[in-house]
Amino acid sequence: MGLITQSTQDVSPPKRAGRWSEVISEAYFPLHLSFRDPARFSGQLERQRLGQVSLSRLRTEPMQYERRPGHISGSSDEEYLITIPRVAPVEFNQLGREVRCDPGGFILERGDEPYRFSYADANDLCVLKVARPALSEKLRDPDRFCAHVFNGREGMGGLFTTMARRVMQDAPLAPAGASDESISRVLGRHLIELLCLTLDAQSDRDTGARSAVRAAHLRRAQEVIRLRLSDGDLSPETIAEACGISKRYLHELFSDANCTVSQYIREQRLIAARELLELPGSLAIAEIAYRFGFSDQAQFSRLFKAAFNDTPSGYRARVRERAATGAGR
Repeated sequence: MGLITQSTQDVSPPKRAGRWSEVISEAYFPLHLSFRDPARFSGQLERQRLGQVSLSRLRTEPMQYERRPGHISGSSDEEYLITIPRVAPVEFNQLGREVRCDPGGFILERGDEPYRFSYADANDLCVLKVARPALSEKLRDPDRFCAHVFNGREGMGGLFTTMARRVMQDAPLAPAGASDESISRVLGRHLIELLCLTLDAQSDRDTGARSAVRAAHLRRAQEVIRLRLSDGDLSPETIAEACGISKRYLHELFSDANCTVSQYIREQRLIAARELLELPGSLAIAEIAYRFGFSDQAQFSRLFKAAFNDTPSGYRARVRERAATGAGR
C-alpha cells in the first residue's frame, strides 16, 4: 500500500520548521505553519494512497495551519480534508464558522477556501484527503458539511472513524492472489461510502446557520462592490480577496441570489450613475460613463436605457425639468 513515513527526527533544529512545511505541502497542499517553538518542534507523518483517498496519520507538537488566499489563487484542484483528532481537541475556522472538535468527532475542511486550523496540545490526527468529484458522486453539495463537527463515536460515524484508524494503524496485508493496489482501491471506496453515509444522515443539520453565514458573506461582498464602483480594477478576484473568500465561493453566493457578480456590479454602477445625473451641475455624461467603468458613452447609454427605459440625456433633462417646474411654483 506504499506507506510513506516522514519525520523531523533526523533534521537539525534550525531546519525543522522549513522541512515540516514542505512535508505538509506535499501531503495535503500549501499552508502557512505557525510553531510554538520551531527549534524544538517534532513531528511525524505516515501516509498511504487508497485509490481516491489519501490517508495519513499526523503526530506533532502544538501547531497552527492557515490556508491563505495566496495559496489558493494558483490552484485548480478542489479537495477536502476530513480530520479525526485522537488525543486533543482542534479549533477550526472557515466560511465564517468557528468550531471546536474534540476527540471522538471529525470535521470536513474545504481546501479551496481560506481556513485556520490549530491545536494547543500535542496531537495525533487521522486525516483523509479526497477530491471533490469522489464525494460529489455520492453526496449532493459536499460544501454544506464543511466546518461542522460530526459524531465519530456512534452509529455510522463510529464505523467510519474506526475503519480509518484501523487501516492507518494496522496496514493490513493483502490476501493471497490479490494485489496491494486492488485492496487499496476497495478500502478507499469503503471509506468514502461510510463518510458519505455519515454526512448524508445529518444532511439537515445546521441548515439555517449555514444559510445565515452565506447571507452574511453575500452582504459583505455587495458592500465591497458598492464602495468600489469607480475602481477600474474591480473584479470577482479583487472582491473575493477583499472578503477573504475564494472566487468560486463568491460566484456561488451570487448564484444563490439569481444573479452573477458582473451583473450586480453593472447594476450598481448604473444606479450610481443615475444618482449623479440627478445632481445639479454634475459631470458630463461621458465623464460619468468613464468614471464607472463603461468603455464609452454609447455603451453606457445603451445599458442605461435597457435598465431604466430612458437615455442618460433624456433622464437628466426630465430631472432638470421637474426641478425647474417645482422651483417656479
